[in-house]
Amino acid sequence: MSRQQLHNQLSPRHYALNVFSDVLASHSYCNLRLKELRPLMNDTDYRFVCALVYTALDRLLYLDHVLSGFVKKNPKPLVKNILRLGVTELLFLRTPAHAAVSEYVSLCAEAGRTELRGFVNAVLRRVDRERGTLPPLPDDTVDQLSVQYSCPPWIVSMWIGMYGREAAAKLLSSGTPGTTLRAQYPYTADQLQAELPVPTHRGSFDPDALIAEKGFDFTGFPAFQEGRMTIQSEGSMLICRAAGDCSGKKVLDACSAPGGKAAYLASLSGNSLDLTCFEIHRHRVELTRKTLRRLHVPGTVEERDASVPDQRFDGMFDLVLLDVPCSGFGMFHEKPDLRYAKTESDVAALADLQKKILDTCSRYVKPGGILLYATCTISLKENEDQIRAFLDNHRDFVPDRLPFTKGSMLQLLPHVHGTDGFFMARLKKCI
Repeated sequence: MSRQQLHNQLSPRHYALNVFSDVLASHSYCNLRLKELRPLMNDTDYRFVCALVYTALDRLLYLDHVLSGFVKKNPKPLVKNILRLGVTELLFLRTPAHAAVSEYVSLCAEAGRTELRGFVNAVLRRVDRERGTLPPLPDDTVDQLSVQYSCPPWIVSMWIGMYGREAAAKLLSSGTPGTTLRAQYPYTADQLQAELPVPTHRGSFDPDALIAEKGFDFTGFPAFQEGRMTIQSEGSMLICRAAGDCSGKKVLDACSAPGGKAAYLASLSGNSLDLTCFEIHRHRVELTRKTLRRLHVPGTVEERDASVPDQRFDGMFDLVLLDVPCSGFGMFHEKPDLRYAKTESDVAALADLQKKILDTCSRYVKPGGILLYATCTISLKENEDQIRAFLDNHRDFVPDRLPFTKGSMLQLLPHVHGTDGFFMARLKKCI
């Protein structure tokens, strides 16, 4: 039997169970796992599987809190994941209760655990009957917000320390800004907005940002395939705006994949910049080259570790962009699996790597040139503290005002700015 035939025998909920289990067990990227399924399913089933998996991940800690009131012993992972998905459908999707219970009883047999059908049936029926009296949230502030918004307690505690309880709750409860599109030079935002088959509105900060009011297959749209448009969040776009005018300048994007920021820097300069991109992983080097080719961006992409010094690049670039590896906490609402994949020790390790990249790539900035540091996270250790420590140790750099605000650093917050949680800092090398 072929792999395709085997996959065709699986129900949509079995697909969802496999992806959900892989993400939790091995920290696979949810979006990539789901993309693997796309050729194997029709549109309706694929949309259902995506909704089910993303909703379950977004509500994971709350699902476990609910189940703790109905299951006394911690079940094995497969059973627990079947119950988690079943409660997701009962409480958060529109599936009729009797159908949801029946489907997850059948899923037990499909997953090779026929003996669990009675147990799963009993638990899900009780959850349905008692949905009006589910276990209350914990009294402790951190635990309460952690369960309510399904975010690990250590992250909740960190954000309360940074912003206070009320703002942390708003941050945890904020939604995604939607799919943002932009035109690629020489195409304009006005031309793209007129051509798109769905309504869009302009972003709040970047005039090129077009936020789609409903979804469609953007990657199959002619403008995308012909390199006249791409998908890029407004926060990511704003980082490129922070670079200022790059026309005629030598620019290094030192952690470039998948190449979206490099392409926008080129677009903003009318393709008149001298662009070099570094990327450490070979497959992501190819991904970056593919992005630049599709968007007709001239530039060089090298397989290179940005944390390892190379004196050949010393003092070469007018602008060095460092969109460094980070914890990704600013992308929770787009990628809910991220919140469970990182620990405090992971953040400390990332901060060490970020420091190495900053120390190394700061050498590549010309006197009078700009070092632009960016992350997609909300974390003092990776953001403000990282920049302050760098400035303390590199007296040849000074803060430089961002073009659109009074300061040299900016933390975008979903509940304040309506964007993903990007951070940026602009520094200038002394002459």
